Amino acid sequence: MTRTRLSALATTAALAASGGLLTAAPASAAVTCASPVWTAQYYANSTFSGTPKLTTCDNAISENYGTGDPTGVTLPRDNFSVRWSVTRDFGSGGPFTFTAVAQDGIRVYLDGVRRIDLWRNVSTTQRKTVAVTVPAGRHTLRVDYAAWTGAANVAFAYGPNTSATVDKVRPLAPAGAAVAYDRALNKVTLKWAANKEMDLAGYRLYRRLPATAWAKVSSATALITGTSYVNYPPATGESFLYELRAVDRAGNESWGGSDLGVTTTDRTAPGAPSGVTAADARGGITLAWKPVTGATRYVVHRRPTADATAAVTQVATVSAPAWTDTAVAENTGYSYWVSAADADGNVSARTATAAVHGDFAPGAPTALTALDDARTGIVLNWTAPAATDVVSYRVHRDGVLWTTVTGRTYTDRTVRYGTTYRYTVTAVDGAGNESAASAAASVTTEGDLVAPAAVTGLKGTAGTDGVLLEWDANTEPDLERYDLYKGEFWADEEEPGGGVWVFRHVDYIPAAATSHLFASTQDGDRYRFAVAAVDKWGNTLATDINDVSWVEVEELPAG
Repeated sequence: MTRTRLSALATTAALAASGGLLTAAPASAAVTCASPVWTAQYYANSTFSGTPKLTTCDNAISENYGTGDPTGVTLPRDNFSVRWSVTRDFGSGGPFTFTAVAQDGIRVYLDGVRRIDLWRNVSTTQRKTVAVTVPAGRHTLRVDYAAWTGAANVAFAYGPNTSATVDKVRPLAPAGAAVAYDRALNKVTLKWAANKEMDLAGYRLYRRLPATAWAKVSSATALITGTSYVNYPPATGESFLYELRAVDRAGNESWGGSDLGVTTTDRTAPGAPSGVTAADARGGITLAWKPVTGATRYVVHRRPTADATAAVTQVATVSAPAWTDTAVAENTGYSYWVSAADADGNVSARTATAAVHGDFAPGAPTALTALDDARTGIVLNWTAPAATDVVSYRVHRDGVLWTTVTGRTYTDRTVRYGTTYRYTVTAVDGAGNESAASAAASVTTEGDLVAPAAVTGLKGTAGTDGVLLEWDANTEPDLERYDLYKGEFWADEEEPGGGVWVFRHVDYIPAAATSHLFASTQDGDRYRFAVAAVDKWGNTLATDINDVSWVEVEELPAG
């Protein structure tokens, strides 16, 4: 079927009544086609020579001229040509597919570079599809078509490849975003310009407080498909930042657009203090808690723990997230409640805690055990003393303070094979009082987690029968063997001169050896050889090949 062009001609033809005939405007009349509409030029020859007989606009290239000439313009039945062109914004670019179908010849260009060439007189329709990576920004497509003899048809289509396995290009960040805040409704309205991506799927909106991570506030599953969005942030009086990101059909998400700030009306009390602790201290009970965002002061209430009928009274209002109660009696327990308040008078719920005041050191930990586990190290366990105000334990190894922990277990992962270690543990209360040491526990290791040191003095010499590798002897007492790795260079086909060395295990070498002949046919190539020591527990630096000693050797030429 021949395509009708009356709507296209309406943009270029000046119609005048003259003897009952319609007269088209001269072929040289100016025609402007708004991108992404094609500008089409028709020539009465197959070489695009001279002035076009018609210049018009096409929404698509899909023509079937049959054995006649195009409708709306006088051209010869054979040996005519059409040139379409369009300049448009491809957004972030990426992988595209170009498909050309024609009888007779068709050529497709991107920014003047030929991408499809089917330039021949044929008796049947020919087709070609190519994958093209289009850079970001504006580019020009041009399609040249020539009809020489016989039937004529032409079609061309282009579009992004939206396969997630192919398209790894992020879309462009949204632009032109603006935000408005309605304080009475606590409503944020965001608007932005439409993204230029041809494979745009939609948008996601993120929000955060300063110095915190972005969190998505649009739908958990659906994308925003319009260019505006309404959000109701927490009415906390805080300053929130909004960031808009575009998402393409392959699932790639853009970087964020411009950050947009909104300070909300404060109608929300701060969060209740968390991490509230009360610990015995010299001269009183020290309370501490984590700072609460938006709080300007904290209110502390107290009651003796032993008297449930006593009134809960306010004992302090402080600005810092800590306070020491000095008005307490020795050897007496107290319950405390702490709440947070903001500058607008909003007060949080109260968080409770309790402590006993008494400046006495706790008892020593008991039942200390030390177990050698070659997989993890030496595992210590003990029983806590009866005191309720213990806040930490100090682990001593061979008479020296080794570490401080809060739990009742510790694993020493720094031990070595065949060594005896002696441990004791002390308890420390909130006032810093340290107990006496526990009974000692000793253990001799039969394994370790420490890899043997890297091989030293490694060198390689190419010979006619292979590569001779030599190194210094490793002195580890639990050395089991050496592992030999051979590295080959894998070039990066897309980056000239780029690539990586890939190592594979090729041999086991006895622990007593300090040399090894790697037999191979000499071909003049370069290889890397790595030698890694392995102890009887399987520890080796070869878990990361970058830590292993290696040498690069060029084999003798072939023949």
